[in-house]
Amino acid sequence: MNELAELHPCLPAMTPQAVAAVRELESRQMAGEQVPIRTDHLIHGHMYARTICLPAGAALTGALLKVATVLIVHGTCTVFTGDDEIHLAGFNVLPGSAGRKTAFIAHTDTHMTMVFPSLANSVTEAEDQFTDEADLLFSRRGENSITITGE
Repeated sequence: MNELAELHPCLPAMTPQAVAAVRELESRQMAGEQVPIRTDHLIHGHMYARTICLPAGAALTGALLKVATVLIVHGTCTVFTGDDEIHLAGFNVLPGSAGRKTAFIAHTDTHMTMVFPSLANSVTEAEDQFTDEADLLFSRRGENSITITGE
């Protein structure tokens, strides 16, 4: 039972060309009207979790991640990983590698929670831990809910 298994779907690390393709999409997306997205943050038990709800019809590009995460997705969406696209429906728990910058299109309201181990004591510390692009995050300029348990 200790064997490694290849899981599908997963969010792999991306090639520089794939990251560039998502950056191009991001630059076109940022030129238009952006949908405000609330971020719910939780720091508990040396883990950081952030949850958003991407409304049906909305598109979102993620920051370039420098840590491995687990992404929990509930809804129907398409995830672009640069070279591939993954269609998700229902409830999915996905392993995500460091070195990815994915794009999402929500076909229904889609909740996404990203989780990773962290010793951060604040949201800013946690965001700076998972990306060097924290200044691009909606949470730096939008509505937030923050829970830090101290455990």
